[in-house]
Amino acid sequence: MTTPAGSGTGFGSVSWWGLSPAVDLQAESPPVDPDSQAETEHETPELNVLLLGSVDGRHLLRTLARAALWPRRRFHFYVLENNLEAVARHILIFSLALEDPEKMGLQERSETFLEVWGNALLRPPVAAFVRAQAGRLAHLVPEPDRLAEQLPWLSLGALKFRERDALEAVFRFWAGGEKGPEAFPMSRLWDSRLRQYLGSRYDARHGVSDWDLHMKLHDRGARVIHTREFRRWRDTGVAFELRDSSAYHVPNRTLASGRLLSHRGERVAARGYWGDIATGPFVAFGIEADDETLLRTSNGQPVKTACEITEHNVAELFREMAAWGHPRAAEGDPEQVQGGAEGSSEPAAPAPEPFTVHFLSLDSAHTLHHKSCYMGQFQLLYVACGMVHLLSAELGACVAPGGRLIVELAQFLVDLRQEQLQAFSSRVGELAQAAGFAPQLGGKPSDTFARFYKAGDSAPGHEDPAVESGTPPPEVLAPPLEATDPPSEDRTQPLESGNPPSEPLKLTSESQASLLEASVPPTGSQAPKSENQTVPPETKYPIPDI
Repeated sequence: MTTPAGSGTGFGSVSWWGLSPAVDLQAESPPVDPDSQAETEHETPELNVLLLGSVDGRHLLRTLARAALWPRRRFHFYVLENNLEAVARHILIFSLALEDPEKMGLQERSETFLEVWGNALLRPPVAAFVRAQAGRLAHLVPEPDRLAEQLPWLSLGALKFRERDALEAVFRFWAGGEKGPEAFPMSRLWDSRLRQYLGSRYDARHGVSDWDLHMKLHDRGARVIHTREFRRWRDTGVAFELRDSSAYHVPNRTLASGRLLSHRGERVAARGYWGDIATGPFVAFGIEADDETLLRTSNGQPVKTACEITEHNVAELFREMAAWGHPRAAEGDPEQVQGGAEGSSEPAAPAPEPFTVHFLSLDSAHTLHHKSCYMGQFQLLYVACGMVHLLSAELGACVAPGGRLIVELAQFLVDLRQEQLQAFSSRVGELAQAAGFAPQLGGKPSDTFARFYKAGDSAPGHEDPAVESGTPPPEVLAPPLEATDPPSEDRTQPLESGNPPSEPLKLTSESQASLLEASVPPTGSQAPKSENQTVPPETKYPIPDI
């Protein structure tokens, strides 16, 4: 049966890449208070950011890359995801971005990042890198002392013990505990998802992809995405073809995730690909650039494609991050120069790590306000479009007075119609107002992000009316949390190999709310499924021995 337009099933139940361009979180946060800075003149001011569903770390990477443009601050990023595979990808991506340049050059790091992050299939050398890094991380996760020594920027202290064990299992699966492509047949899983998504339109899939690209993504601001690259990704899952197409044949295990399905009346765990097959990873780094020449057009057509812009942006990102640990070295800090001239005999104390990434427990969004260490702690709260249902007054209490809220809108969800996008924006404004925030008025409008500030404080000067608060019609009100947030028992632990069932698996009903009713995209949360929906044979993954 053909998937109806607007159902949102093309985005799956797990997000692997963001659906908005990377932003500098420091530019979105309140400026450093001069009075507070005077009180701590011998200490580096801190910026505490809480991110719900940031998925791929793009905002964190861009913030670190552009930190040299701002007064020096120490960053604390608190990241909350709804699955441990996303946490594992965060760690892998940061390990790659901070890799020693002498071990891996800039071009190799950039290309490896693009393939691991956005391709369903990898080249053998990249797959070998993933296995090696995953094996190393699998040994570090259960040993906090070694982890703190080798990855001082990483903090897993807020995770539960069972979540750490599950995270270790994810890395072990990536490292090749189950040999061969048959452990994760990505090509068959991708084609199976595509057939289920398109239904009777499958034979006309190129026409469908062209329509989605030209009539939706291009109209919404992503004109640099080329037909050829978008069609290739829709067909094979390979977004960034940096070498000959025949070189990509190893399944990307970092895109595997588990979920509970119904088999012979019992709920069993299955591993498969449940991510995006509609929009693609082009939006995060490929539609905006600091270098305006990359976005110029000739005869009405963009000169550069989204892949080329992404390659350039990621390379610049990693180049800036390589020197980020010494942002004042090139400028020549007078105090440092004077101190060096005096010839102090004592070696300078090692500088603290300039940033820390804290991963929070998967179900902690509703309990953060119960801990005094989080109350009024964050200067900035970021919420992805698939986590909007978690925005509440309790979560708003964790934001400091004068703090900011930035919400990702559903602009690049191609399965949503224009009226649904407007309804979603209205609902975001209502939820933010209920959480204690007020919209920022004035400035340049944005269709990609909605920006707010903590109510009760004077309106900041830099404002953006991305969303106007209002009361949406009843049919677009967001459902209760239990209808959008997947049940805790559906969050499966990392899976081990087993034997596939002899009969097709049937999906259980996970939510009664649909996008048409709730206007909350399924990205980052479990997508609504039909009670009697049957998984195609290609999606049956070996059921683990639990």
